Amino acid sequence: MSSPLPPSSPAPQLVLASASPRRQEFLQRLGYEFQAVPSRVDESLLPEETPEAHVIRLSRDKALEVAGRRNQGGRFFLGSDTIVLCDRQILGKPGHADDAAQMLRLLSGREHAVVTGYAIHDRQAGRTLTGQVTTRVTFRSLSAGEIDGYIATGEPFDKAGSYAIQGGAAGFVSRITGSYTNVVGLPLAEVVEALVSLGMPRPFCYDAAMTTG
Repeated sequence: MSSPLPPSSPAPQLVLASASPRRQEFLQRLGYEFQAVPSRVDESLLPEETPEAHVIRLSRDKALEVAGRRNQGGRFFLGSDTIVLCDRQILGKPGHADDAAQMLRLLSGREHAVVTGYAIHDRQAGRTLTGQVTTRVTFRSLSAGEIDGYIATGEPFDKAGSYAIQGGAAGFVSRITGSYTNVVGLPLAEVVEALVSLGMPRPFCYDAAMTTG
């Protein structure tokens, strides 16, 4: 179950520090009970910060910001951040159609990287695990009409790199090397192992008693 919860409901042990419907759907598919609480972290890039350090820092900051809120229940706080990287240039979410078109033209017919950071803070143990995963994605060549038509759907505007691999841009991808879920926004295999190492049960072995705390 994801946020919001009725006032009388016990807080789940797992809290997702994100409003992303894609990350929420992944956790739901694994059978975890969780609450989604968007963070209020500034996502600006720091001077001389590498893309990999950037996603790890933001993931940690998101998890810790939500965990530090007064009256916020839960034990495990999951933060994550995804960027698209081409020629070591970070492609964020487009501000308008021209931004989206410029990004898609840059990605057309070539390979780029999708880098996702994750952090899990165990409030009970005072321990935080972090990591990042990189997936290589290759686009086929895109026509101007395809780019304009895709932008007209509105899908690019809340997506890093101006595309959603799980949406209309699936037909743009000719090759992917690495984790698919990482491109969508959460490297599930790595996140599950980190959760398990901190004390969460494995997916599909979920104990209902873990929903309270």
